[in-house]
Amino acid sequence: MEQGHLSDLISELNRRALELGFTSLAITSVHDPWPAGARLHEFIAKGYHGQMSWLADEAHRREHPNAMWPAARSAIVLGFNYGPDHNPMDNLQHKSYGNISVYARANDYHDLVKKKLKQLARFISEGTAKDVKVFVDTAPLMEKPLAAKAGLGWQGKHTNLVSRDFGSWLFLGVILVEAELPINTPETDHCGSCRACLDICPTKAFVAPYQLDARACISYLTIEYKGHIARKYRAAIGNRIYGCDDCLAVCPWNKYAKTASESKLHARPELSLPSLGELASLDDAGFRQVFRASPIKRTGRDKMVRNVMIAIGNSGDVSFLPKVCAALKDSSSLVRAMAVWALAQLASPDQFQKYKRQMLSTETDKAVCMEWENNGVPVLPPD
Repeated sequence: MEQGHLSDLISELNRRALELGFTSLAITSVHDPWPAGARLHEFIAKGYHGQMSWLADEAHRREHPNAMWPAARSAIVLGFNYGPDHNPMDNLQHKSYGNISVYARANDYHDLVKKKLKQLARFISEGTAKDVKVFVDTAPLMEKPLAAKAGLGWQGKHTNLVSRDFGSWLFLGVILVEAELPINTPETDHCGSCRACLDICPTKAFVAPYQLDARACISYLTIEYKGHIARKYRAAIGNRIYGCDDCLAVCPWNKYAKTASESKLHARPELSLPSLGELASLDDAGFRQVFRASPIKRTGRDKMVRNVMIAIGNSGDVSFLPKVCAALKDSSSLVRAMAVWALAQLASPDQFQKYKRQMLSTETDKAVCMEWENNGVPVLPPD
């Protein structure tokens, strides 16, 4: 393919991408050596992936872009800004309300970004007469290393992408192309000696710079983890009911961040600071209604109300006690167990013992029984 034609094609691609709302675009080769694959296998070997079995099951496909699609030669990586209009850390002060990660406060970004990507993919396929494939965080492809290799930013010490123009707030989309396209220069690491993202982590999930143990990460615990959240993490979770933005929000490069211009990525009012009391009463139908078209849907009602019980326990708000007591009879053992813990945080010792006598005699779930036996004294916040 003639170089002049390729140059014109890429120039028009950039113009169309900006028109569609993408804030950055860069291209890299995908058939070079790929050190990210070795880092992935090390991450899995140490067990840092926790219950995310899909990472281990498809590691062989993730270890290199060509392992998933051998014909791919280039990757067009695009960034879509979702910067919040305020500091997300401010929401942590509203302890009677749930804090949801910025990316999940609007409708599901996967649908929005993928639709726009497909328009660009059709254009590049027609222009190169080559096949293309489109990805938005739902396939065995490591987008963050590709974005760094392409020059959109660098993977910071918190393992997420950092952009000099948009800070930590970029969704990523990738178009893999059979054609050889002109590539951009990779971005260099600009973290320097900064440790802000490592030091802010409430659960100390970073074992070292650039190394995350997901099993201790609040995002993992509140979204992916299917079990009873360990006692040692509960106070640190605070009012975070879905995800955690602390390591992203504290990054100094956010001084260059911009508020998202795409209206569909603006927070839905009911998801900005939802009432913990209202969420505590959700049944399955109510959950589906509140979180319609939201990425939160995938976590399911039981895990969400489990998280809400932890947040209520951390709220210090005794007006939630009727909600907690009702949850002691919930059909889900995940909810009942955390309701016991929340009761221990909010009720007097006499109240707790009263409910223990009533509920423990009929409780059949071992984990819930253990919560009754091991609680009764409020847990002190971590040092």
